[in-house]
Amino acid sequence: MTTRKGIVLAGGTGTRLYPITLGLSKQLLPVYDKPMIYYPLSVLMLTGIRDIALITTPQDQAQFQAMLGDGTQWGLSFTYIVQPAPEGLAQAYVLARDFLAGGPSAMVLGDNIFFGHGLPEILAEADARPTGATVFGYHVADPERYGVVAFDADGRARAIVEKPAVPPSSYAVTGLYFLDGSAPDRAAGIRPSARGELEIATLLEMYLADGLLEVQRIGRGYAWLDTGTHGSLLDAGNFVRTLAERQGMQIGSPDEIAFQQGWIDADALRARAEAFGKTGYGGYLMSLLAP
Repeated sequence: MTTRKGIVLAGGTGTRLYPITLGLSKQLLPVYDKPMIYYPLSVLMLTGIRDIALITTPQDQAQFQAMLGDGTQWGLSFTYIVQPAPEGLAQAYVLARDFLAGGPSAMVLGDNIFFGHGLPEILAEADARPTGATVFGYHVADPERYGVVAFDADGRARAIVEKPAVPPSSYAVTGLYFLDGSAPDRAAGIRPSARGELEIATLLEMYLADGLLEVQRIGRGYAWLDTGTHGSLLDAGNFVRTLAERQGMQIGSPDEIAFQQGWIDADALRARAEAFGKTGYGGYLMSLLAP
């Protein structure tokens, strides 16, 4: 079992989704039939991670606790950490220093959805690297919107460029980061950028400068969706709905993953299915118990 701990960064104000986020955290909005937070959480669970910190804003923490509890319903352990102000993605490692206790981590952004056959194997490969940093490069049509990887002639990362006017490649860095135990110390040494944030790109460049950054490309057959705009939120919901209705399969079900991993038994899964009554999700969970 992995000793790596997980972080879900679910802070921020969700201003790009106003007015629907005026009274509700973005990461608790529905993506078709489940709250958004279920999807990134499931990525950590597929890695085998059971000890997870949820970083939220002060005003949203109670909502997350009401939605997710302490994690025991899935055989997990949740620690809640407050992010007083959104001061950059790398700030998560400073806030989670005590939680991580010098160990490695996998951090996923709370509005990112990953899907693909073979995803657990890709995650296991990243988890198996005890030192350094592993991030995932995903081919996009509009790289100028993202942090982009520049590769050298041998295909190794040589730089990460944030929202470049002329992108050096079409590979964007996704919101999933496997970092070793030095991440909090490195993050603490970052100076705020011009926009006042501790930039994740700066943290990754520290690893790159030390020859410790691995960029794992995820290609065709995988989907990476972020849900930061009204359009992308709708697109993600339609994607999940299409798979659910055409193939009868769920994306981002912590209940299913916990059952498959052996972290909860059939009785616990049945109780969860019954709690969801006559919903399609409840029916799906009940079908997992069929002989």
